[in-house]
Amino acid sequence: MEVKYSYLEEQFRDHAAIFADLDKLIQSGDYTLGKPVVEFEEKFAALIGTKYALGVNSGTDALFLSLKALNVGPGDEVITSPNTFIATVGAIVAAGAKPVYVDVTEEFTINPALIEKAITKNTKVIMPVHYAGHPADMKEIVAIAEKHGLKVIEDSCQAIGASVDGRWVGTFGVTGAFSLHPLKNLNVWGDGGMIVTSSEEVRDRLILLRNHGLLNRDEVGIYGYNSRLDSLQAVVGNHLIKDIHVITENRIKWANKLDAALHGYKGCITIPERRTHKRYVFHLYMMRVERRDELLAHLLKNGVDAKVHYPIPMHLQPAAAGQGYKKGDFPVTESQSASLITLPVHQHLSSEQVDYMIEVVKGFYS
Repeated sequence: MEVKYSYLEEQFRDHAAIFADLDKLIQSGDYTLGKPVVEFEEKFAALIGTKYALGVNSGTDALFLSLKALNVGPGDEVITSPNTFIATVGAIVAAGAKPVYVDVTEEFTINPALIEKAITKNTKVIMPVHYAGHPADMKEIVAIAEKHGLKVIEDSCQAIGASVDGRWVGTFGVTGAFSLHPLKNLNVWGDGGMIVTSSEEVRDRLILLRNHGLLNRDEVGIYGYNSRLDSLQAVVGNHLIKDIHVITENRIKWANKLDAALHGYKGCITIPERRTHKRYVFHLYMMRVERRDELLAHLLKNGVDAKVHYPIPMHLQPAAAGQGYKKGDFPVTESQSASLITLPVHQHLSSEQVDYMIEVVKGFYS
């Protein structure tokens, strides 16, 4: 049996309705910040529970422009975790700031108990990552930020629909950044991102930053960037956003089944605690395992398209050589990077495919 990681073929097999709306877009010529973008932004803001949402070119730009909207630049420090995708750290560096890392918990998210030790006079922002769809401990993080006069930008790129105490991630910070990359839970046909905020001041600055700083066709208010969500991608997003609750519930269903079958199996598998006040949305289904690389080879040989996210943490990447970090600085992150494996958990799996994955994993350890 084959169990694919990518689900794009199944998700967009019936695309006639999307093509019909794209035909209308072609006839309108409304390609740049057009009506579909406005509609998608309104739907996204309503979904997340913020006053505003602004479509941008990518999740990376959603983070970068959020930093620029808060005037983060050279000399500033941004606290984040080292077990993230490069986009988080790349956005900080692109803004001219210094990434400062804090180790993570067994839930893969930044450890609030370690944040205050990392704060200096140069710290300006805390950027928690809701890694793999696991929500960070936002109440503790926000309390620390308020105590020290810092801003919070949430990297929610992997976590649309995740929540803490019923409140969706992306709503705790000044902004929340989301990715619409094809392999995200809410996806489009290329790169795309969304920034949410309830601050009118931040919204107004973001409107300028994403569109060259233009006040109108002829006047430039600030020097900005070219980072607009294409109308074409918004058309796709408008079709998919209505399905996000079904998509999320299916991912949760398969994750729960994997949890029940594999947690603690033969003493070789460790699945993080699922705390009841949090909603995990499983952009990635990850578990810590013994003999990770051997298990990965076994899964691939047997048709299960498993992955590793990510084998080299950010502080040990070649690009970070000048940042002063070394192996051993963040032991939890480093241990996880050496033992985590990702199984497919998308909404187009069948019960038989999930059963087969469980059988293949158990077969390896048996």
